[in-house]
Order: sequence, then C-alpha cells, then structure tokens
Amino acid sequence: MAGAAGPEAFEFAQAALHSNAGRVILILASWAGFYHLCNGIRHLIWDSVHAIELRSIYVGGWAVIAASLILTAALWTWVVT
Repeated sequence: MAGAAGPEAFEFAQAALHSNAGRVILILASWAGFYHLCNGIRHLIWDSVHAIELRSIYVGGWAVIAASLILTAALWTWVVT
C-alpha cells in the first residue's frame, strides 16, 4: 500500500521495515505463520485419529515449536544471505 501511496510513503515503509524493531516484527510474524502451519499439520494428524494419546500430544506440541523455530531460522538465513 505504501508503494501505491507515493514515493514518500514507500521510503517511510522501507525505513520502518529495515529498522531493528521492524526486523523483529517481521521475524515474529514469520514465526507465527510457521507455527500456524505446523500446528495445522498437527491437527490434520489428529483428524486421522493418530497421536491422540497424552504423551503424543505433548511431544507433538514441542515438535511444533521446534519445527516452527527451525523453519523461521532457515527462512531468515536464506533471506539475509
């Protein structure tokens, strides 16, 4: 939207996204997206009546957190390099 609003708005948006706070927000937003994706896959597994024992639920929850962090790190490693 900033690009359509004109060059001043675009430059402001670029500066905001390249600031430290902007990068933290982008990293957290990408982590939230990956977390949502991984947890959706977990729910699809549950819908197929697998991994619904209590121990599997805890293991799956930690796996979702680990996978989302790994995917976020991989994305930002790829973006930065």
